[in-house]
Amino acid sequence: MRIRDIRATPVNIPFTAPYVFSYGSIASLTKTVVEVDTDAGVTGLGEVADGDRSGDVLKLRERLIGLDIRDLNTAEKRCLPGMRYTPWSNVAALKRAFAGVEMALWDARGKIDGVPLSTLLGGAVRSEIALSEYFSFRMPGAKEPGEATPLDIARYCGRMVEEHNSDVFEGKVATVSLTEEVEMVKEIRSAIGDRELRLDANYGWTVPTAREAMRRLDPYVIHYYEDPVETLEELAQLRPHTRASFSTHQIDLAKTISLRAPDCIVTNLCELGGIRRTAEFVRMCEHFDVGFRFHSGETGIGSAAYLQVSAALEPVREASQTLFRWYADDLVEQGTPVPKNGKVAVPAGPGLGVTLDKKALTRCHQRFLEEGTFPQGQGGRPFREHFTRV
Repeated sequence: MRIRDIRATPVNIPFTAPYVFSYGSIASLTKTVVEVDTDAGVTGLGEVADGDRSGDVLKLRERLIGLDIRDLNTAEKRCLPGMRYTPWSNVAALKRAFAGVEMALWDARGKIDGVPLSTLLGGAVRSEIALSEYFSFRMPGAKEPGEATPLDIARYCGRMVEEHNSDVFEGKVATVSLTEEVEMVKEIRSAIGDRELRLDANYGWTVPTAREAMRRLDPYVIHYYEDPVETLEELAQLRPHTRASFSTHQIDLAKTISLRAPDCIVTNLCELGGIRRTAEFVRMCEHFDVGFRFHSGETGIGSAAYLQVSAALEPVREASQTLFRWYADDLVEQGTPVPKNGKVAVPAGPGLGVTLDKKALTRCHQRFLEEGTFPQGQGGRPFREHFTRV
């Protein structure tokens, strides 16, 4: 079971309608698909979550060819420096690239052994994974009208309850005026009843603005504020000003424990260097009573991986994020999962449980070549400008 070759292909996955967040607007996501061929005739699939990392993945290729796919210690040692920082390399980028390869190694091993990834990780403790329903202001798409007002968003959320029995809602704030967002949350609360409601500011507020926002939003029973401010130190300052919990994409468990903020860390399978390192981190979070869940935006490949990992790790109890409902394309023959009753089933096949659609890979790669990388560094036009131009 040795590595014969590694390929990396950047792809763009479009949304049915561009959505708005604190950095601007986004119509598509760029990911890097990793394929690892083995001498057993099996190809493992992986994904790098943060844009076009094909060059970084291919830099690792020569270091790994011929290695046993089960020898993750040697693979990691060959690919990653033994320090957190070096001026001669981008450690974060290498971790992410290696994570895509490592995901493919797990997939190949599961396919060869004929068992799901969850079994390789110790066995499934759940067969369905809880996921949140996303909302935001959205511009019109090719087949979607989007949501331009607080009432539009509330009606969308209400429709998700009626059609899919969605039970956890999470959406973007720090995009328009606070008065309008308070109105949005008020309308959403009316539409969804007592279901869980989370708000994600993507670091868009200062501490004073966050305090005022929480004063005005808390009456509508907010369960989580995600990344309301830029640093964990600022997040800790907000603790006395809300009844809600905090979540963040920033991964600093030592500081989290010291500051007693956030309550939950939200990330993907790449930031920590792969599935094995993420599983170790989840168990450390559990030991220190810090929550963990996965964030949104992966293709059918990366999503299958985090569903499998969530199935095997009992501490991943809360609903993770998803944008499944908004995808206009995907890469796997099984198609994008469709959440129902706030959950999706764990893929049942060996490895990740999904199969690459080669035609979709070609199509999504061509889209990347035509569009470039998303999200783009300068963000999109301001939300209101989009609607005045439509």
